[in-house]
Amino acid sequence: MLKNSSSKKTGDLAEDIAKQHLAQHGLSFICSNFYSRFGEIDLIFRDDQVLVFIEVRYRKNNRYGSNFETINKKKQDKIIKTAEFYLYKNKITESINCRFDVIGIEPTRMKPTGIEDKNIQSQHSINWIKNAFSCF
Repeated sequence: MLKNSSSKKTGDLAEDIAKQHLAQHGLSFICSNFYSRFGEIDLIFRDDQVLVFIEVRYRKNNRYGSNFETINKKKQDKIIKTAEFYLYKNKITESINCRFDVIGIEPTRMKPTGIEDKNIQSQHSINWIKNAFSCF
């Protein structure tokens, strides 16, 4: 499914914010936007010896549910199948620990101060749920 230009830019921004956040917490970036016929994984990182598949969710507000409520069982199954395909495609056959994390990002409601903050992360609330769901 193609996203319109505005939502694509918002999604890319949210993924960039998540990448910065994860890197600051010591995770090593592997790739972004891994696609398969089953679905997409937004980000893939390594956390020590654990391969981490990350779903990034951005919401302007919680009117229609929180970031995390939007990841239903069907979405989880798509992410899991795509992760299995990633392991297969990259010939990762040895036993490896995997984890599924979700990062929820929302804009922070700040009063204008007249000073522009160059740190995009400080303008957003970031909620990171490690091991949000599992399959293995």
